[in-house]
Amino acid sequence: MTQQKRSRARSVLLVPENTRVNTEQREGYEREKDEMKVCTETDASVQRDGGAGGADQHLQQEENETEKIKNLFHRLHLDGRRHNKLRAADVLQITEHSLQSHESCAEEELVHTFLQKLLMMDYRARYINVKDTTEQDPIQQRDTVSFEDEDDIFDYVSSLSNKGTSQLDHVHPMDVQMAVFHCADGFLKQLMVTKLSQCQYALPLLFPDPDKQQIEFPLWTFRQINKSWKMRNNDNEIISQTQSVYKAQTPMVFFFRFGSVSSSKSQLMNSLINEKHNTFFHRNCPGSSRTRVLMDGVVEIAWFCPSGKNTDKFTDCVAFCNLHGDAGDHEKQLQILTEMSSVNVVLLTRMDRNDRHATKIQNLFKIRKPLICLFTEDESTVIKMKKETFKIGLKDRNQSGVSEELRRTINDCLSESSSSFRLEDVSKLSDIRVDEDDEDCRRGREAAQQMMSLLKKKNLTEIKDSFLPHQGKLWHQWSQKNKELHRPQGDETEMEISIKQTEMRKIREQQHKYDISVFMKLFNYQLFLHTKHKKMFFLKWLQVLLDEYTSTDLSALHHKYDEKWSTVVKLKKKNDKPEKLKAEQAELERISKELEAAAFGLEHIMREIGQIYESCSSVNKNKKDMQFHFSSLPSLAAEMMISGFPLELMDGDAAHVPVIWISAVLDKLIQKLGDQRVFVLSVLGIQSSGKSTMLNAMFGLQFAVSAGRCTRGAFMQLVRVSDEMKSQMNFDYILVVDTEGLRALELAGRSTRHHDNELATFVEGLGNLTLINIFGENPSEMQDILQIVVQAFLRMKKVRLNPSCVFVHQNVSDVTAGDKNMEGRRRLQEKLDEMTKLAAKEEVYAAECFSDVIRFDVQKDVKYFAQLWEGSPPMAPPNPNYCDNIQELKESILSHASRSDGMTLTHLKARVKDLWKALLNERFVFSFRNSLEISAYRKLETQYSKWSWSLRSAMMETEKKLHNKIENEKIHEVEETDLQRELKKTSEEVKKSMSEFFEKDSDKDTMIQWKTSFEIKIKELQENIVRETKRKLNEILQQRDLKNKIDAQRKHHENTLYEKSKELALKLKGKRNYEETLKKEFDLFWEQSVKKIITDTPPIRDIDVMRDVRGILNDVYGSVPVDHWKSRDIFTVLSYSDYVQVKKSSGFIEKSKDTIKGLFGYGPLSKEDEAQIRSLVTDVVQQSDTTIQSFNISKMGYNNSFIQQLTDYIKTRVTQHQEGPVKYVFKNEFFMDLVRSVCKRANKTITDQHNLFREANDPEIYVKRKREEYYSIFQKYCHGATSAAIYGEIICQKLKEPIEESVYMETARGLADEIRSNCPSLNGNRSNLEKHILKTLAKEEDFDKYMNYIHNPRDYFKSFISDEVSRYITDKFSVSVLPKMKEDIKLLQQKIMKAAHESTEHVQKNRGDVGLWLKSFTQQISDELIFSEKDLSGVKHDDVDVKLLEDVMRRELPAIISDISSRFNTKTFPVKLHNKFRPDELLIDHFCQCCWVQCPFCGAICTNTIEHRYGDHSVPFHRVDGLYGGYYYQTENLSADFCTTSVTTRKRFLVSDEWFPFNDYRRAGGVYAKWSITPDLSELPYWKWFVCRFQKDLETHYNKTFKGHGEIPVEWRKYRKEDAIQSLEHF
Repeated sequence: MTQQKRSRARSVLLVPENTRVNTEQREGYEREKDEMKVCTETDASVQRDGGAGGADQHLQQEENETEKIKNLFHRLHLDGRRHNKLRAADVLQITEHSLQSHESCAEEELVHTFLQKLLMMDYRARYINVKDTTEQDPIQQRDTVSFEDEDDIFDYVSSLSNKGTSQLDHVHPMDVQMAVFHCADGFLKQLMVTKLSQCQYALPLLFPDPDKQQIEFPLWTFRQINKSWKMRNNDNEIISQTQSVYKAQTPMVFFFRFGSVSSSKSQLMNSLINEKHNTFFHRNCPGSSRTRVLMDGVVEIAWFCPSGKNTDKFTDCVAFCNLHGDAGDHEKQLQILTEMSSVNVVLLTRMDRNDRHATKIQNLFKIRKPLICLFTEDESTVIKMKKETFKIGLKDRNQSGVSEELRRTINDCLSESSSSFRLEDVSKLSDIRVDEDDEDCRRGREAAQQMMSLLKKKNLTEIKDSFLPHQGKLWHQWSQKNKELHRPQGDETEMEISIKQTEMRKIREQQHKYDISVFMKLFNYQLFLHTKHKKMFFLKWLQVLLDEYTSTDLSALHHKYDEKWSTVVKLKKKNDKPEKLKAEQAELERISKELEAAAFGLEHIMREIGQIYESCSSVNKNKKDMQFHFSSLPSLAAEMMISGFPLELMDGDAAHVPVIWISAVLDKLIQKLGDQRVFVLSVLGIQSSGKSTMLNAMFGLQFAVSAGRCTRGAFMQLVRVSDEMKSQMNFDYILVVDTEGLRALELAGRSTRHHDNELATFVEGLGNLTLINIFGENPSEMQDILQIVVQAFLRMKKVRLNPSCVFVHQNVSDVTAGDKNMEGRRRLQEKLDEMTKLAAKEEVYAAECFSDVIRFDVQKDVKYFAQLWEGSPPMAPPNPNYCDNIQELKESILSHASRSDGMTLTHLKARVKDLWKALLNERFVFSFRNSLEISAYRKLETQYSKWSWSLRSAMMETEKKLHNKIENEKIHEVEETDLQRELKKTSEEVKKSMSEFFEKDSDKDTMIQWKTSFEIKIKELQENIVRETKRKLNEILQQRDLKNKIDAQRKHHENTLYEKSKELALKLKGKRNYEETLKKEFDLFWEQSVKKIITDTPPIRDIDVMRDVRGILNDVYGSVPVDHWKSRDIFTVLSYSDYVQVKKSSGFIEKSKDTIKGLFGYGPLSKEDEAQIRSLVTDVVQQSDTTIQSFNISKMGYNNSFIQQLTDYIKTRVTQHQEGPVKYVFKNEFFMDLVRSVCKRANKTITDQHNLFREANDPEIYVKRKREEYYSIFQKYCHGATSAAIYGEIICQKLKEPIEESVYMETARGLADEIRSNCPSLNGNRSNLEKHILKTLAKEEDFDKYMNYIHNPRDYFKSFISDEVSRYITDKFSVSVLPKMKEDIKLLQQKIMKAAHESTEHVQKNRGDVGLWLKSFTQQISDELIFSEKDLSGVKHDDVDVKLLEDVMRRELPAIISDISSRFNTKTFPVKLHNKFRPDELLIDHFCQCCWVQCPFCGAICTNTIEHRYGDHSVPFHRVDGLYGGYYYQTENLSADFCTTSVTTRKRFLVSDEWFPFNDYRRAGGVYAKWSITPDLSELPYWKWFVCRFQKDLETHYNKTFKGHGEIPVEWRKYRKEDAIQSLEHF
């Protein structure tokens, strides 16, 4: 193939002087090159082939080559990929193909299989067998002639071979490699070359581009490759070196051939480098085929790296280059490499002056450069032809002998040569295309070099302080302060905590004042400026240049550190020179700090960005010199994670998780990707145990941080799951968390046990699966790591996190030995069980074996790994067995993953916060608070609230219908089965909704643990609703007869008046009566009739509930002067101590103040006693409310026997309580005050209801109210109206009250639904309601209301709900309530008229009378109205024409409806509402059926929506203890502590004469044991504001002060009301 020459215009880069390639250097290099130039004139014999025929032949040859290349790419399914390049991201994702092990594959799968094996560092990637697509008999046979019939074997064999089917050759393995290489983008090429290097394979150095016919030099692909070797110096000391191959200056030996030769050049080269490994692919390698398409003209390079042993073939690092194909056809490559080499080695058949390559050989002979000629047809040993020119024959010679001769000859030549080769120099040549000249790569390099120029001439150990100040001293100080804050050493007060928080804030302010360095400004600018692709190049370049910049200094520091460490170890063993040991340890400490300071990589730059963000976020303002807003910084890190870069999760230097930064980055990740599901794979292991190598091989991850360092802290990196795998895996990414090694001695040599435990707990808590990496077979080392790991898993078990684990046992000498592995597994299981028992003692947990702690199968979850290297480094390739183990482990991990749903990124963010928060507090199990569970549970409670409301709402409708039927005497008993049947449809809908919720909600995995309990709760709720409704309806049934008597008397009066007025009207009918006369007659009649009714019926008098209470109490306690007892409101007393006397075993009782000792915070009675009594009072009040409601006073009237019933109930409850396991009895005053307080509280309700009864049933009131109705009828009779008209009007008048009652009842029910949907305070769960209560209290700033809320929360909630309902009705009356009422009354009117019409038709059909019509009519409306035939029992209807009745009603009813509607207003609405169906009562019933237990320390109310829920009481935010009256023992100082901080201290509190530490508060038993109070410093600013705002009020209320230990921190006073209200959004 001909090479098209081109001129290469090279741009002058804006880079530091030391890296710039300027014009003068270029010209100088070109001159040097010309002096050494090999003559490449075309041979005369070739010229003679010129002319037209030669040109045609050449053109035909090019076309054939092009067709072959096209066919190759087609066979490999790479059509179009040369332009639409394969990306590294495509091949690194988890695919179905990547989970299968392939020793052979179909041709179309060759590319995927090759890449999969290459990424796992499996050198067998070049030896993949291709499956035949057609079945063929391996033994070809003749069709016609049998062997027996054939006379001549020669003819037979000849004819047989001629008949062999022509087969398409398999694709050459090197064609697969080069095809993929041509189709890969720059990053995938770099990854491929890096992996080829790890496999100890030769790498493409120069190659012809199949399209453009240019020579390409992929310098970019070499940038990440380092080579290490050892050599001896003049003093025979071994020196270690690690260098990047692109800048390593080494001798270079160049191999090439002229013509076709019988010996394999590549095989010969392999024998020089590593005879056990095919560094260069050759004709005898497995899979080699007769044809290769892409390898001719390719130059490959490999390096021999010595190990410092005497057996090394070469004593220094030597590069070997190999030109594939006939060198005569590839003049450009030949010219470049012969010029740059130290030794040239050429393979020839023989020396022939007439050969077409003779001129080239002659020129090679002439130049002053060692030349070794290998003749394949010559049998001679090495012959020196002239100085630096040698001849060696290969024919019929032993391969190893030839190899040894050649090695010695090369060594001799190299010893005389001073020339060296540097890979980077190839880029300076003209007429070749360098990949780094591509626009994006070039710009990335320029940008990175611009940043690196700032580091020029800087001391490496000072760079971080200069350029990355935010992550330095101040960040470390802040981290330390934060740990101290969460780990109090003594009994810290809120004042001391506040001082620490102030110091931390000041540190953040100082951190914020730091200027952003020019280095960081440039970095941020580049990331904001470029597209994703350009950004990747910039970041990769920066990594390369930083590693290059730091590697030399770090290597020297590590060498110093190792030497010093060895000295310290020796001195420790001798133990006789303590002073010298101390001095050496101090020196070691100094070097370690230098090492830490000198570490400078991309992860430190990202850490700096994180700290810039955290400092800005903490003070909530941008930096003055920052070109972008700080809120955009997390977006950069999120984009880097998506692009495959790791993100530091735990700062290894500060041993701290920057939670603010990590949360912000994850938020941005969610914003960019959606809330994707991730399977978190954590990795733990001893330092230098091969974790990072394993992850790199398994997922292609580049976790190894900058040059010369191990991983410190923890990093996380995303691995994408392909679309076809997502359906199988239930998640979108694997998130790999890699950690620093456990048991790594700190740089100063200190123990890191605590840090290891912290790290293990953190990553095991994060991981869905944790890989525990164990290196070697040393039992003591294994024991240390196992103890750490097991203890961490035990902690996970205790906080209900359930990760899995797999043990990876690396570097096992014989992984194939089954018996040995079984024994190893048995020993591991024993060791794990032993460690479990030890950890269980430390963590106080009952566990006997490891499987008690975690689901673990020793057969499946222990993997044995072969040694990494096949042979001795540095020239050993990776062990193929190791690669097989990697594949098995990958399959095992994905098998675990397929059984897990992982977690969403939102959940990951919460888990990071929860784990770190708990670790900060040291006592992990005690401190861990699973906010995911809390959030999921709150969501479930909100849903439960909706389900329960659906059931209640449906039952309300049923209750209303049945209530009407009972009143109408249509039913005479109510069975539970009837109610259940009515509720069945709603019940099924709720069950379906529950099922869908638990199956489809994003938190379904977390919620599944509560599914059964909530199903039981809903079932119990349904049963309770049915039972309660039955009770209410049965009460109506029981009261019906008495009510009927009351109603019958009223109706009798009404109907008597109707008849008498009718009689009077008939008398006057027909006479000429003027209206004045009629009115006088009616007035006289009315006065006499009403007088008689009032005389016959005693009036209903006003009541005085409290007078009846006093009377009953006087009867009970005749000897006690009740009226002289100074009654107190029992709901507002601060302590019940005055109400009790202590029980004595002797039977005597002494005064409580002398016998009950004072205790931390709450006076003579213990807090538990106080809580028990308060609970008794609350229960009594609640039950009393229910009892009063059951009296139905508005319909039945008041009777003082009701007070007697209440008194008897309260007496029974008080007696039961004091006879229980309590140490006190109540004084009489307690019972009296309780009765009075309950009755006083209910007084208004009872009086209001009685007044309603009186208005409805006192004849003097209701008869007067009816006067106009009677007069109207009287007039109509007088004027000759028909009986039908009068009867119809009477019916309409009688319907008036039932219509009004029905409308109010229906509106109330609908209104309750509407308010629950539209009122912000009432449209969620109880926690949401409490948040709105606190907001309202803050806005009103009413101290008395606050005290009522704190001490009587249930009552306050009820009054708040009532107020909210009342406010809603008032505010929304005209826009919502009134339209609804009008709509309801209109519907009712339509139903009434429909019933009237159908009743008329029914009578006509059955030829009935008015009685039948009335019966039909009342039956049809019995569901809607309380209206029966009895309502008209005294009204005669003999002469009523049924046909006219419907028309009369149609005419009269609208006026009635209009009259009712006209009275709809905000004043009458609450009065007219039916007592059983008031929206406020319905909502109170709904919201207050929950837990009301208060925290024994601060009085915060348990937020569990379900009453008597199993498990602990909890609350998201506790309060200041002083709000609940808490004070310091034997002082007048109110407590300013939050119980969430007290529980982290050793402070004590007293219960029943015994002191208990706060940090073990559950030991106090009783109510204390049932509360979960986790350490938490994120107290609500709300309560801090409240204490400051109402300090004087609180001090007056409790008669104590916030002084001494209870002094309020100054910092609290900065909170404003607005801050307090805003903080409730976290509630």
